[in-house]
Amino acid sequence: MTLSSPIIKIETLPVPPRWLFVRVETEDGRVGWGEASLEGHTEAVDGAFASLRDRFIGADPSRIEDMWQTAYRLGFYRGGPVLMSALSGLDQALWDLKGKALNVPVWQMLGGAVRDQIPVYAWIGGDRPSDVVEAARVRKSQGFNCVKMNGTEDLGWLDSPKALDATVERLEAVKAEGMDAGLDFHGRVHKPMVRQLARALEPLRPLFIEEPLLSEHPEGIKQLSLQTTIPIALGERLYSRWDIKPFLEAASIDILQPDLSHAGGISEVRRMAAMAEAYDVALAPHCPLGPIALAACMQVAASTPNFVIQEMSLGIHYNTGGHDLLSYMTNPEVFDVNDGMVAVLTGPGLGVEIDEDKVRRLSRDCPPWRNPVWRGPDGYVREW
Repeated sequence: MTLSSPIIKIETLPVPPRWLFVRVETEDGRVGWGEASLEGHTEAVDGAFASLRDRFIGADPSRIEDMWQTAYRLGFYRGGPVLMSALSGLDQALWDLKGKALNVPVWQMLGGAVRDQIPVYAWIGGDRPSDVVEAARVRKSQGFNCVKMNGTEDLGWLDSPKALDATVERLEAVKAEGMDAGLDFHGRVHKPMVRQLARALEPLRPLFIEEPLLSEHPEGIKQLSLQTTIPIALGERLYSRWDIKPFLEAASIDILQPDLSHAGGISEVRRMAAMAEAYDVALAPHCPLGPIALAACMQVAASTPNFVIQEMSLGIHYNTGGHDLLSYMTNPEVFDVNDGMVAVLTGPGLGVEIDEDKVRRLSRDCPPWRNPVWRGPDGYVREW
């Protein structure tokens, strides 16, 4: 087995509940897996792989950085969720291939581990948060010490202040169970409401507030950062180191949350993490996705000094129809949670073993996933 055996196949395999797996095979029979999931836009990402196949069938898979730069720069049009998600899946698969060829985990190739355990959190409450107390108790029984939940249901641009009361009550209830909690505003809260909500939550000391405003409003996020002591987390809709620059330069965020399946894979998120460290900003990769995406996150987490906590999609409300985080793995034990942490993965490559037969079977005629459409009482579309 050599590092230079050329790529002979790049496959994309959509699987339920809403993921897009990437399989890269080399001439000597080696296989690497990646995940290019872009929730609700699988077909668009799948289409973006046409140009990647044209460029990289026959290429040397060990030249990961050269392939990354070629894919990013030489298409002329660059960036954005679709192109970067496709590149993310390919990048993850290349790192998986190289680690397997060298028989080492990816974190060894990133400079080695800086920690032995990865702090993790899980979701509770669903899209329209409810039943959070019982859900928090379940998470506690699963070994988690920290959870995240949607802060609100959908809100109007200017809504009744009473619409914020339930958020405070839910956070109080979860904290009473002895759990730390982050609140995801999900870009649902507009500027006229966000300062009210942050102020109401401040005495309860949430772990962070995520996407308090959409990242397309950097001036509003800067303003909010000067008005609250709650750490501000953001980044799932930022796709490159160039996208995060204005937020770092404005000192408006405290926790960077790039998604390794949207933001250029391991290669780019590693660079983004180093940039964030220079501004004393923590890294907490976004990952409500599948096992390959999570494994890629775990490799970065193991080797990144400013990493703080990792999102896991175990039992998340999107995982329906019996398809959950561990469903496509033959070694699910590598994601066991103990006292709020997962041990650093030690297997070669990404460290997860994928049930290829199951992936291929469920990929056939896999229906596309779409996020719901929400409307307010007046009929106008609201942020989901």
